[in-house]
Amino acid sequence: MRTFERTHGWISYRCDLGKAGVLLWLALGEAASKCEHISRVPLRPATAQALHQLYLAKGAAATTAIEGNTLSEEEVLKAVEGRLVVPPSKQYLKQEVENIIAACNSISNQVAAGTLPALSADLFRAYNRQVLNQLPVKDDVKPGELRTHSVIVGNVYRGAPAEDCPYLIDRLCEWLNGPDFQAPESLGPGAPTVYAILRSVVAHLYLAWIHPFGDGNGRTARLLEFHILLSAGVPSPAAHLFSNHYNQTRAEYYQQLDHASKSGGDIVPFIGYAVRGLVDGLREQLEKIWEQQWDVVWRNFVHEQFQSRNSPTDTRQRHVALDLGDGDAWVEVGKVAELTPRLAKAYAGKTAKTLQRDLNALVEMGLIVRDGRKVRARREVILAFLPLRKKPDAPANS
Repeated sequence: MRTFERTHGWISYRCDLGKAGVLLWLALGEAASKCEHISRVPLRPATAQALHQLYLAKGAAATTAIEGNTLSEEEVLKAVEGRLVVPPSKQYLKQEVENIIAACNSISNQVAAGTLPALSADLFRAYNRQVLNQLPVKDDVKPGELRTHSVIVGNVYRGAPAEDCPYLIDRLCEWLNGPDFQAPESLGPGAPTVYAILRSVVAHLYLAWIHPFGDGNGRTARLLEFHILLSAGVPSPAAHLFSNHYNQTRAEYYQQLDHASKSGGDIVPFIGYAVRGLVDGLREQLEKIWEQQWDVVWRNFVHEQFQSRNSPTDTRQRHVALDLGDGDAWVEVGKVAELTPRLAKAYAGKTAKTLQRDLNALVEMGLIVRDGRKVRARREVILAFLPLRKKPDAPANS
């Protein structure tokens, strides 16, 4: 009998999904569906880049914040963009987030090139080296090498016996690459994503339990989650959501980790906790994507209303409708001509009557709404293009 079997019996390499209730399966199905929706929505290049960078920053900020990094999400976004400057006293904080950013970008590039390797002990070691690259570590910590000493996490949890770590990691890779996490074809096209989500959470949890490295175990575990999700076709912004969820609910994160081991290895509650956060994050991402789609449809609608109308007056009025449509806020009439540089140029030398005539024309076209001395774009007009459905709060006819 190996030592861990006496001391860490919950590390059993079993996942009894028979205990998963209907709510977990519904959440997994919703997560798979929303990942598919996000991956199939075409975005403007600038929007796609901004979404990728935003969630890369959120993921990097979250996974390092859990370990005590104090850089803000805004600062980490600057690091993603390559423009973060910090004083020497914070250089190690910058290095820590840059390690995660570089690792995530490397995984993304490998996915794009079709060269992402399968899970293996060597890959685990490589990721641990990446997260600890150029960071100060204790004398008994060798980045990328399995520890040879006992560790206690947070003065509460003792990692698996050091002598068993090589076996435990090899066994974990064998399990994760085995049939337990292969979706049966009979379950349909969304099943591989469901199984990838389960696989990623289990990989994270087991690496946290084993704690095979002297440092950087949490960051390595969350990087493995990202690897598994991206390898299964989950879009990159969505693949950062677990880290963000764990950081935002840090107290519950530690409670769920603790319960999973003390329960004797019942990992279903931890999976449920993780998947609920993933679904919430996916809903938030879809809201951002829908906002962009709303903007695209609105702009197309405005252009259609001015089709075959290309006089200087028509062009000026079209620009007013489009520039007011950049937001939903009311704008004072006197400030419309200064709303954007192109409107300022268009109305330079024009009288206030010209602006009033343009606004009145747009009201008649149904493109803007006027309330006394304020106007706004009438973007809600495009709601007519949505399929008919009962409003969620509207009573059904009996």
